[in-house]
Amino acid sequence: MNNLAQFQILMYRPLYYFGVGNKAAINYNLSIGNQPVFSDGDKTVTVTLKHYEWSNGTPVTARDVVFFMNLVKAEKANWGAYVPGAFPDNVVSVTAPNASTVVFKLDKAYNPTWFTYNELSQITPFPIAWDRTSLSQPAPSPTASNLPDTTAAGVTAVYNLLNSQAGDLSTYATSPLWSVVDGPWKLLSFTTAGKAVFVPNAKYSGPDKPKLSKFVELPFTSASAEFNVLRAGNNAITYGYIPTQDVSQKSTIESLGYKVEPWIDLGFNFFPLNLNNPSYGPVFRQLYFRQALEHLIDQPAWISHFFEGYGTTSSSPVPTEPSNTFADATSRSIQYPYSISAAKNLLTTHGWKIVNGVMTCESPGTSATECGAGIPAGRALTLNMVYASGITSLSQSMVALASAAKQVGITLSLSAAPFNTVISDQPHCTASQSDCTWEMVNWGGGWEYSPDNYPSGGELFGSGPGHTGFGNYANTEANTLIAATHTATNAQAALNAYQNFMDTTLPVIYQPYPDYMISAISSKLGGVTQNPYLDLAPETWYFTK
Repeated sequence: MNNLAQFQILMYRPLYYFGVGNKAAINYNLSIGNQPVFSDGDKTVTVTLKHYEWSNGTPVTARDVVFFMNLVKAEKANWGAYVPGAFPDNVVSVTAPNASTVVFKLDKAYNPTWFTYNELSQITPFPIAWDRTSLSQPAPSPTASNLPDTTAAGVTAVYNLLNSQAGDLSTYATSPLWSVVDGPWKLLSFTTAGKAVFVPNAKYSGPDKPKLSKFVELPFTSASAEFNVLRAGNNAITYGYIPTQDVSQKSTIESLGYKVEPWIDLGFNFFPLNLNNPSYGPVFRQLYFRQALEHLIDQPAWISHFFEGYGTTSSSPVPTEPSNTFADATSRSIQYPYSISAAKNLLTTHGWKIVNGVMTCESPGTSATECGAGIPAGRALTLNMVYASGITSLSQSMVALASAAKQVGITLSLSAAPFNTVISDQPHCTASQSDCTWEMVNWGGGWEYSPDNYPSGGELFGSGPGHTGFGNYANTEANTLIAATHTATNAQAALNAYQNFMDTTLPVIYQPYPDYMISAISSKLGGVTQNPYLDLAPETWYFTK
């Protein structure tokens, strides 16, 4: 995500830019494409392009969009956001009737808001200078015909070249490919440790031309290492951040000449339960159990005590912050507020009883007062949670959850592991698979909406051939509601129905969403906007006296 929002976008502008100040909305002023026109019963989309230039002096044209689409269609299996049946499968054809017009023919009618926010949002025009299969070949002319991307073998060869070059960090600043940009910045130098130095792109033809002569992204080995440099007060960092556990030093940072402001991104936080776990999957599939677990999370207290006030409650996949038009009244309220008594009552009225300190199924069966399908007598609620290490607020939250769970007879054994391990520890699986033994995992960061900027949840909770949601979630009613957000004429009504279902039925367990960053911004730095989709825009920054 950071590679897209805080590196790539500086040099390569997407077809559509999102974020108007700190509001989650499309920004047509900063977009290469004008507002799309939907016709043919919303089955045809026509996009006209504004005048932008590549840094090699050639214009950004409709053919550059077609080039991108050819690559995505050919290599969709390598497309991180790919969901079968969605983008790019739902685009039947892409044509460029002239240099400034792109026409998308769709497989059926789609809700224009959803298609623009979640499908067109994924498109970044690629320069024809990249349309080659070897660096030894000269860069092709933008008007050349029979380019490699027009054949199956050719487009695969082009992808292989671009992918191999993307993996060669040592040549980022010298590559003849990456030197062709259309954004406000060009890469001057880049180290394999992650230090990136940018200078203004003299050929940039869009709005907000850079005012700074140089912009540098500095790598640090840890949040503490960055904070130590910030706290030293030697102006080595103009725009940094305060780790949550160090917020008590906010006044010290302000005394050094910084403004401290939260950066809130459009997202929500949760942890999944493995609904296919052979032992506990049947328990996790019971709505009453998920409701009981949700009642053990004291979201306001966690935000106050563990996030130092820098966070937002999560009650559904549709975020309430930052400012947006998506969330309805149900998402803006906590449906299962913290209550030990409510959690215990949900369990004891469904056939559970505390035996030797542990809640145990005493009444197996499927009636309203029994434990539920697949849960044997004697099943004890002794569960495992693996969470991401190195995040103080997450560790504190999990200890609080385990303590609350203990009060209702649930033993929650906690263990910490690196973030990448936690992410990989929750595979999609069936109960018969040997790797389906995980129970609960928590990476602490939930989900941030970008470039799927419309929070309709297909990637998260949709299910079908080759795809299931987090925690092996698959629900036919959820699929119907998600599909409606893609096609309904009344977009908000469809989104409301979806978010209300996901709010009350708990496909995952919601927890507070920490602010992306507690920013420390030099008081001499003006023009800073903290984009709700995390896009950096140093081209608007300037220094004051």
